[in-house]
Amino acid sequence: MLGLQRFAGSFVSLLYRRAAYSSNVRAAGVPLANTHTPGGQSDGDAVQPEARTPAAEAVARKPRGNMVAAAFESLKNDNPKDESKNLASSKIDERIINAKTVNGLLSITESNNAFSRKHALRIVSILAEWSTLDRVKISEFENDTRFLRICRMLGRTVPKSGNGGNSKTLSENNGQAKRISGFRTDDLNTVLGVAGDDEAAKLIASISLPQMVKVMSTLAQRKRRSTPLLRSLAFNISSASEALDLKQSADVLYAMSTLNFQDSVLGAKVCADVQTALPKNVEKSAVVGSIITSLGILRYRDLDILESLTQWLLKNSEICRPQDLSAYFLTSALLNFKSAQLEEVSNKLVKSIVREDFTKQSEWLSFVWSLTMLGLVEHSHLASVLSADFLEKLQKDKAGITATSKMRLLNLNSYAQLLATDYKGPLLSADSPAYQVPMAHPKAKQVLVNGMLDALKSLLPASNHFQSAVDSKMGFLIDAVCHFDANRNPLPLDKENPKAIRVALMIIDFHDICHGTHRSGSGVTNLTFDLLEKSGYHVIPVPYNEFSTSDKLLKRVQYLEAKFKAIASSK
Repeated sequence: MLGLQRFAGSFVSLLYRRAAYSSNVRAAGVPLANTHTPGGQSDGDAVQPEARTPAAEAVARKPRGNMVAAAFESLKNDNPKDESKNLASSKIDERIINAKTVNGLLSITESNNAFSRKHALRIVSILAEWSTLDRVKISEFENDTRFLRICRMLGRTVPKSGNGGNSKTLSENNGQAKRISGFRTDDLNTVLGVAGDDEAAKLIASISLPQMVKVMSTLAQRKRRSTPLLRSLAFNISSASEALDLKQSADVLYAMSTLNFQDSVLGAKVCADVQTALPKNVEKSAVVGSIITSLGILRYRDLDILESLTQWLLKNSEICRPQDLSAYFLTSALLNFKSAQLEEVSNKLVKSIVREDFTKQSEWLSFVWSLTMLGLVEHSHLASVLSADFLEKLQKDKAGITATSKMRLLNLNSYAQLLATDYKGPLLSADSPAYQVPMAHPKAKQVLVNGMLDALKSLLPASNHFQSAVDSKMGFLIDAVCHFDANRNPLPLDKENPKAIRVALMIIDFHDICHGTHRSGSGVTNLTFDLLEKSGYHVIPVPYNEFSTSDKLLKRVQYLEAKFKAIASSK
């Protein structure tokens, strides 16, 4: 109705303008053949100059109010048709909702001109749900001509049975069962089979919440990141009054993490439903482990859900698998989360995990690495991964020593030297293969780094007063290094100055931040800053939401200059 009102308003305004403009033009004696339509085309073919007659003058002098009234009258005459069409569609919707049998659903398609794809999808969705719940069998409707008509409307082809079911071989029956069962187990085909992503997104509201979850899961399985469809799913799942169960919540989070789809509203909905369903789960730790892992991959930081997950693990630790506990520590480390029950976590959960629980050496390395960010690592943990024996075993893993493993080893080696109190265990040798790791920023982050370097070139006297992409030997790059004296004067890096203030500038981009309800720097970012500060650097974080390459160079220079002044004055 609102669309009709907008159309009425625009139509009447257009009619009013054309009437007024035409009268003025004709009164001025300008032929209408020289006027233009909105598209810029000549209207000469449609209207020719004509002689003025009394009747024409009467029309020209006709009050504008009568024209407006006539326009509304014409619209009013069209309304019954639109209303009757909407009424017919609403009646079909009502019949679909009230249908209790397969025949009741399929009979709606008969002799019904108002039947649309939207209705077809709803019927297929209901049949899929009924077959999932074993209320009906697919064989009851797979060859029904009414069902086949619906399939054709949705762009699906379901072959009819041949010359009777008895003449089919077992393989033929199995093949057809798989094709038909697509409506039951593959709701993505039901939705995407209609048309493109935009039209499919409009139909999401017509399916049930469990089927929305199935569609999202199938998108993840196919690695298909359809933004219109994902946004529609996120909106409709978030708006649903029905709560997701624990398995559905895990599936949604898995899909979001697999497709790298961030949506704060959907994330809040899922986390709230997890907190409601979590206490009822006393048997399965795998679904809890899946939720924890997905939160870590998404960098979704919600302290309430993380605390609830911690309490569940502490209460049900005897049924938790080692990989679920390991996922908890890794996610907590990445999200920079330290539970209020950290001491109990250390005594009950950390000590329950041993090296033999992991089949891969890289998994044990990740576990120890996560403990360092949480402040729970022990000297024995550090010694177990920094020994030459561990490196040899790590090389025997199928993947060998990956770049990620090398950077984590360097993190741990630096942690043992700089942050671990009285550590006397082994360290990486100077010729360790861990030091031979190529490091480079992702493209988006490098753009920010380049913007910062441009500002430094304008701010500092010469190119020898700063250095970029410095290998810290601690498992990360320093984006820029520069030195200052006590009077805020920049110093050249090629000359030794023991009293110089060493400054490390670090770009913080979108991926260095935890998102969600409680945003903060990631655990990796915090560990990086801790290591730099213990190495004698004064760290200047340059976050992406404060420093942008779209800003003018002068603004970027002023930003960095203010940061340098703040450092000099604090020394």
